Amino acid sequence: MRADLGDLNAFLAVARAGGFRGAARTSGMSASALSEAVRRLEARLGVRLLHRTTRSVAPTEAGARLIERLGPALGEVEAALDLMNTFRDHPSGTLRLNVPTVAARVVLPSILPGFMAAYPDIKVEVVVEDGFVDILASGCDAGIRYEERLEQDMIAVPIGPRTQRAAAAAAPAYLDRCGRPTHPRDLLNHACLTGRFASGVTTDCWEFERDGEVIRIQVQGPLVVSLGAGVDLMIDMAVAGCGVISLFEDWLRPYFESGALEPVLQDWWQPFSGPFLYYPGRRLVPPPLRAFLDFIRTGGAGA
Repeated sequence: MRADLGDLNAFLAVARAGGFRGAARTSGMSASALSEAVRRLEARLGVRLLHRTTRSVAPTEAGARLIERLGPALGEVEAALDLMNTFRDHPSGTLRLNVPTVAARVVLPSILPGFMAAYPDIKVEVVVEDGFVDILASGCDAGIRYEERLEQDMIAVPIGPRTQRAAAAAAPAYLDRCGRPTHPRDLLNHACLTGRFASGVTTDCWEFERDGEVIRIQVQGPLVVSLGAGVDLMIDMAVAGCGVISLFEDWLRPYFESGALEPVLQDWWQPFSGPFLYYPGRRLVPPPLRAFLDFIRTGGAGA
């Protein structure tokens, strides 16, 4: 037989205070509400729990036995609820994120160090996958994807740079040997390094934009790599002078700064909107994810 937790607390308050008025002063409930709660509990249990007189209230034998068992039990419940308060006020646990390779490379490195320093009791697990995944089925709390790959029933929060560009580049030695393109169509005469998603879709259609003009070029070249784990090889091959590469500008910036790669057709680099952190909106947000959302919303560590 189940009893309402509120009714049990009301009964215990009245018994401890020795009356309904005294319990009302300490519990924040009215005397009439307490009386109704005790009557409801007695009706559900089928036994009288309190002797009532005009001047005092005292437990019956059944009531005394219930108090004896109820006090420690409700104390455990309160301790459990206090533990939940600790999770809320000082979040701990595990935050599981599902992100594409580019997010692991150019988005999270500027965010996670500050977040982990601010929340040392939260462990972060990052699953790197370039295909679209069901984050709930994969056991993750949230994911990072670009706008065109977000599910409609997800809550999306901007994360990382709000505008990015697709950059084209090649090694100076390759450009000295094969010439520097001045127009996107010049790439038809160049070796271009491309990738393939797990779905089989290839990245051999490069898009450029300048002054409102958009040009799409179907490129060809000697190398196709699996996107994700194979991108490092594609960059290494570009640095080695094997052809032209097209990738996120932020990803290639260190190679521009070192001189290993030279920007190509920079006036034609096409901008696009940055990534989003997304999560299901139909359930309570776990404390580690809530802490992460608050961190990026307040601009934590360059988020």
